[in-house]
Parts: sequence; structure tokens; C-alpha cells
Amino acid sequence: MSMNQGALATLVWTRASEARKTPSRSLAERHVLPSSILHREKKMKKGPKFPPSLLKRFSAQCRGTGTYEQYIPWHRVNRSDPSSHGRSHLQIWHGRQRELLSDLELVAFLFSTMHPSVVDIREQFPLNLQLAQHELNGYQAGSVREWAPGTIELAERLQMKHPISSEAGISSSWIMTTDLLLTLKEPDGHFKLLAISVKPSVGWMTRRKLELLNLERQYWICRNVPWLLITPQLYEDRVADLLKSVSHWALGENHNDALLQWVGNQAQDFDRKNLTQILRRITQECGCPQTAQYAFWQAVWTGRLPFDLHRSWRASAPFLLVSPAAFWARNPIVSGRTAWDH
Repeated sequence: MSMNQGALATLVWTRASEARKTPSRSLAERHVLPSSILHREKKMKKGPKFPPSLLKRFSAQCRGTGTYEQYIPWHRVNRSDPSSHGRSHLQIWHGRQRELLSDLELVAFLFSTMHPSVVDIREQFPLNLQLAQHELNGYQAGSVREWAPGTIELAERLQMKHPISSEAGISSSWIMTTDLLLTLKEPDGHFKLLAISVKPSVGWMTRRKLELLNLERQYWICRNVPWLLITPQLYEDRVADLLKSVSHWALGENHNDALLQWVGNQAQDFDRKNLTQILRRITQECGCPQTAQYAFWQAVWTGRLPFDLHRSWRASAPFLLVSPAAFWARNPIVSGRTAWDH
């Protein structure tokens, strides 16, 4: 898997599913079956939560600032940060290591990278406490002239207590974050944002947690930014498992558009073929089995090959061609589904 080897210590290798032992394996099975894909993870160090002194250090480190490769997440996967509730994942995308704090965030991130218009994704994005310029101005200075309220003012409007951080009798306002902030580029060259919050469920939430979630939602509403609440109920487990198992190929080394276009043009010929047959044909065209893997999964990921993503992981299972609308309907972020109904 393509990763920065020296970026972080104590990396834990876990298998996506139990390995199946077979006397021999096909070309497809050697490269893409979940049993052969290893996800690289790092568990965050156990320790104190977030006292004001730690939040001050985050600000001094310029966390939550920058765009594209220069962006620094507010919460990070390293040994000095307090632990998250789930497994943390490191995923390379567009030249930067993305720091995802749970399995669910990883799935939402993978769905996000499939969005046809996405050019940047900022994870663990901090929300301004006070009146501030629009977050789009980081891409196009002055593109949005109006300033928008911060979470402190919005909490007052909602008649709720703003979250705080305390340590040794000293308190400060808590910096809230949005799990994923997507930057989308329109055909006319203008940018727009899409905010994503990821939760295991809505039904289990306490009244206070719902209040805080609504505060985050109102923050983006004031900025005319769509906000989606993504839970596992909005997508199928089999689709999520497929994305995780092939993300190495889909988000790996980029190949020329000419090859991807050629692969996309073979959609009718590839319909109801299994993975081994498809890869053999692409290899005949490009001359390299590894390149064939990258090209095939990147063509699927970008919708050039709109195959049904709800499929068995077995290499012998046929790929079924579906309409573009049916293909994107499997993706809750591209299709704009949300679990928020309050």
C-alpha cells in the first residue's frame, strides 16, 4: 500500500477480512480480494482529553489552516493527541496523508473521493468561535465578502450552552469540528463547499449531542453550505467493504486519461465478465497487469465504468453494468442523502 513509511510510529496492520487459503490464486485474487488487502492503521494514544492548554497548542501549530497539500487537520493521528473512540486510519490522497479517526470516517472519506467535482477534502475542520470570513476565501480571496457568525453567537441564538474546555479552574470555549469539508469545483471554475458529519447513528444520541450537532449544522447553514449527516444506515455494508478493499488501486498511482477513457469505452464488452477476464483484456491493451488494476478500479471509482458496487468480493463474480444514476445512488454523499431529520 502506498504510505509514508516514516510519518508515524506504531502502525498496526489489520486484515480487511479473514484470509482464505487456496492452492493457487488468479491474477485478480492476488491483487484485489479483501483477504489480501491490508489496511494500515494507527491507534491514538490514550491520555488526557482536551484542556485549554492543548487547544492553545493546536492553534500555535496552525492546525485547521491551509488548503490542498498544505492543510493541517485540527485533530491528528499522533501519539501526543488524545485518543479517539475508534480505529484511526491514514490514507494518502492528492499528495497528502489524510487523518481519519474512525472506520466510519474512512468510509465517508472514500465515498467523498468519488464525487465527480471534488478537488479537496479537509478532515477534522475547526469551526470559528467568532464572526469570521467565509471558508471559501481560502481558495478564492474575496469570493465571499459577507462575514458569518461563529459558534458562540449561534449557540446564543439557539439558547443553548456553548461547549467549553476546562483545566485547573481555567475554562475556554471548545473548538467544534466538522469531520469532512469537501471543496467542489463547478464547470464554470467557481468553488463551493459540502460539509459532512459522520455518526454511528442518530437514535442513540442524547438531547445534548443533538443540540451540538444542530449547532454545527446551523454554522454551515449561515454560510450557505450544504451539510450532510452520514450514518451507516444510508449505505450498504457490502458497498463500503468493496470500497475499502480496492481503495489502494482506486486512490493510488494516477494513470493517463487516454487509458481510463479506453477502459470506460469497453463498458458494454466488460458487462457480466468477471474480474480476471476484465483484467486480462486491459493488460493486453496496456501491457502491464499492475497498470490494468489501477486503470480498471479508477475507471469504476470515477463512474466511467458504472458497475453495480453491491457485489460479491469474489473474483469469479460477474460485474453488472447499471445506469449512471443507479451507480451514483449507491453513494450517499454524491446523491446528497442525510440522516438528519430533526
